[in-house]
Amino acid sequence: MAQNLVALAGNEAVAYAFKQARPHVGSAFPITPQTEMMHKFAEFVANGEVDTEMILVESEHSAMSAAIGSAAAGARTFTATSSAGFALMWEMVYVAASLRLPINMALVNRALSGNINIHCDHSDSMGGRDSGWIQVFCENAQESYDTALMNFRISEHMDVRLPAMTNYDGFIISHTEDALYLLDDDTAYDFIGPYQAKYALLDVENPITVGPLDLTDYYFEHKWSQMEAQKRVFPVAREVMSEFGELTGRSYDFFEEYRLDDADLVMVVLGSSAGTTKDVIDEYRDKGVKVGLLKLRLFRPFPVAEIVKVLAGRKAIAVLDRSASFGGFGGPVFTEIRSALYRQEQTPIHNWIYGLGGRDYDLKQVAEVIEKLQQIAAGEELQEVNLLGIRL
Repeated sequence: MAQNLVALAGNEAVAYAFKQARPHVGSAFPITPQTEMMHKFAEFVANGEVDTEMILVESEHSAMSAAIGSAAAGARTFTATSSAGFALMWEMVYVAASLRLPINMALVNRALSGNINIHCDHSDSMGGRDSGWIQVFCENAQESYDTALMNFRISEHMDVRLPAMTNYDGFIISHTEDALYLLDDDTAYDFIGPYQAKYALLDVENPITVGPLDLTDYYFEHKWSQMEAQKRVFPVAREVMSEFGELTGRSYDFFEEYRLDDADLVMVVLGSSAGTTKDVIDEYRDKGVKVGLLKLRLFRPFPVAEIVKVLAGRKAIAVLDRSASFGGFGGPVFTEIRSALYRQEQTPIHNWIYGLGGRDYDLKQVAEVIEKLQQIAAGEELQEVNLLGIRL
């Protein structure tokens, strides 16, 4: 099995993963910072490196509509978007999940308006957290590439059949060149496998109805089927991640534990911020401070049991959110972690909202959170929901 060490930006890396899946159809509409990913894939099509029907549409709503039609017809399908493009897909994002169509989408995370901002935060993906899609967050270009490959296997599994998002931070990952390993095309495709449709509109011998009126008689049962499918993601994802680790030597799980074995203080983060956090944690470890990191990867479905097992009994926990839940009590990741731990012995859990609109997340901010965690563990009463790196 050959792996090639290359230097690629995150968008290019994910485009390679999508090419290696040999999709039948890709639907696209440009939006920063996703555009370059589809440019790269279009280059593969133009050069004859992949036999994919590219559908260039007039809006993101149309991009998801085309993806739904393609997947319902029995084709392996992908798309990509960011920010307001994802918001414009809104109606069809829910339809894709409700129809149990294993569409794969790169969601290159970017702030939502207003005012207009093209930089990274997680407000787009967090807005869609209850849409029924699988959501996985990535730290760097390597993880983005690997996750895009694995998501095809997970979403297309006959026990799952749900659409999946590969989330990676706009500009920080999408446009930053990084060193990573790519599988050769045949090995990657063999790992994913040929597409198998569970049903197809074009199968005239077995006619089906897609998108009928679904009122009080069956709608609830159909929502229940989506809930059950989300539960089945866990064993399938673990199996796929394990197989991928054996193939590549790169091991994945629902989350990454960094220096957590004996940690009294824990930070919880998503995405590219994990790298910065690890560097400062190493500095504080050298000072004798028992601090560690939980880098959450699988956000939907939310791995409650596994997270409780890892976080229970710690002295203080800081959950960092790169999005705000306006009018709510803390950010989306904070509310999930806090709810997961509600039956445990009282562990102080505090929230820091940071990095909105691409505001830098730097070493000083990580150190500030760790210092606050030390105060909390010592018994000081501090505000539960905080803002990090803001000018007041």
